[in-house]
Amino acid sequence: MKLVRFGDAGREKPGLYQGPGQVRDLSGLVPDLSGEGLSPASLARIAAADPGRLPLVEGEPRLGSPVGRPGNFIAVGLNYADHAAETGAAIPKEPILFNKAPNCVVGPNDDVMLPRGSTKLDWEVEIAIVIGTRASYIAEADVMGLVAGFTLCNDVSEREYQAERGGQWMKGKSAPTFGPLGPWLVTPDEIADVQNLAMFLDLNGARMQTGNTATMIFDVRKIVSYISHFMTLDPGDVITTGTPPGVGLGMKPPLYLKAGDTMVLGVEGLGEQRQRVVPWSKPGH
Repeated sequence: MKLVRFGDAGREKPGLYQGPGQVRDLSGLVPDLSGEGLSPASLARIAAADPGRLPLVEGEPRLGSPVGRPGNFIAVGLNYADHAAETGAAIPKEPILFNKAPNCVVGPNDDVMLPRGSTKLDWEVEIAIVIGTRASYIAEADVMGLVAGFTLCNDVSEREYQAERGGQWMKGKSAPTFGPLGPWLVTPDEIADVQNLAMFLDLNGARMQTGNTATMIFDVRKIVSYISHFMTLDPGDVITTGTPPGVGLGMKPPLYLKAGDTMVLGVEGLGEQRQRVVPWSKPGH
């Protein structure tokens, strides 16, 4: 299944995506695609429904994040060897983890805002894992049974805040609009091999990133199992898994985003996003 959340920001409803102009309203089955709404029981209820009996959403409404505000938004750093190399970092021996603020999540085509004083705003196309079952100390072999689905993420990053301001990376990862997710949450049964998905990101029509999840240092099973040994994962938690090479930081000279730029990014089977970079304004205005 491809699941979406549609409608105005902050008032999204859950939906089933069947193709362009074909979104079915799921609000009669589940209150939202968040928390327990992403549990195996909830997804089974959606899967068992006859789509033809669900209300068809008129027009082409805005798509929000396909996951309602997550309790945890966790990210994995330097998870592609060639990306580590372009940034001058050593290949990690264990997954590097950091947090993104849950309230930085926005829809796949919403604007990305330049923080006040930002000079090094960067892009990162990634595949994100969405948890469906509470999990602690999970064996790698059991991970896929706990995953509600996968979605596309742009791990927007402010490199000065991340690397030059001291402390943890989350300083450069958590500003409003730094977490576009979607367009869809794709359930695992629709993905033949999550470790063989092509990825790309274009900036103003020019290809910047080309990659494949096959080159991850730590794969999906390892990542979820590893994190579950340090914290309890809950339904609706989001884990974004790292980016292939081609980020602005790695270019010579570095290239960073400015107001008016447009990013288009995609992962095979997970759809595409399109974001315009705009000056900072108070979120919600």
